[in-house]
Amino acid sequence: MRFVIVTGMSGGGKSTAMRLLEDMGYYCVDNLPVLLIDKFMELLTTPNTEISKVALGVDVRTDQSFALTEKVLHGLRQNGMVFEVLFMDASDAVLVKRYKESRRIHPLCTAQRPRIEDGIAREREILKQVKKEADYVIDTSKLLTRELKQELDRIFVQNEEYNSLMINVLSFGFKHGIPADADLVFDVRFLPNPFYIDELKYMTGNDRAVQEYVMSFPEAGTFLDKLTDLLEFLIPNYVKEGKYQLVIAIGCTGGRHRSVTLANELYRRLRNREATYGVSLSHRDI
Repeated sequence: MRFVIVTGMSGGGKSTAMRLLEDMGYYCVDNLPVLLIDKFMELLTTPNTEISKVALGVDVRTDQSFALTEKVLHGLRQNGMVFEVLFMDASDAVLVKRYKESRRIHPLCTAQRPRIEDGIAREREILKQVKKEADYVIDTSKLLTRELKQELDRIFVQNEEYNSLMINVLSFGFKHGIPADADLVFDVRFLPNPFYIDELKYMTGNDRAVQEYVMSFPEAGTFLDKLTDLLEFLIPNYVKEGKYQLVIAIGCTGGRHRSVTLANELYRRLRNREATYGVSLSHRDI
């Protein structure tokens, strides 16, 4: 029996993760009353049960109920029950944006403290211990649904070794500003600009002609080799220090040609290394 507790920040992607796990063959139960969790797990461990994979969603509603949830889960572990905890997270800015778009009210907002930011801050305080002890933390701030599906498949279907670092390779244009959330910023304006080639001007780094032009310069390959070598040193140390998200920003003038080409190539290299971290790709200014 593989048992997964799915929890995390409201708006962090828990419901989406539950749907994806269900598609992967997990028996999913969401919002089960806290006092029934131990009975539910007891029933699943009875002989001759046909259910082999279970995901249980746990929400934050009030301080008291989640404290009780933690107490129940702690008791189950003490009694020898084996389960994994998946924590779904996202940045405060992304959570606020998601709530604004969905027009939902944060479950911890009150008449006295109606602001979404207040509810998020309170929720982070309640969940800080369970996040610290979680087996997996997935930050969905920059993840597409298909990318989240790939990460869940790696962990819960293919059973690959996994740590909670999520790397986002991001292309951008300096004329639009450096991304505020970038951890590492690399300037590739030293390469010739396809913008000044008439037939390439209105293409992007996702087009083969632009890719071939940019990568035809030896400096592009040398840059990628050295950057990959640097990341091979940095990433294990970030993992060791418990970092959950790493944004690698690659910039050129407009963010459409050189940066896109090199971001695509770096993403391909990182994905092909059979790494234990997640990798996503985004182009801010394309």
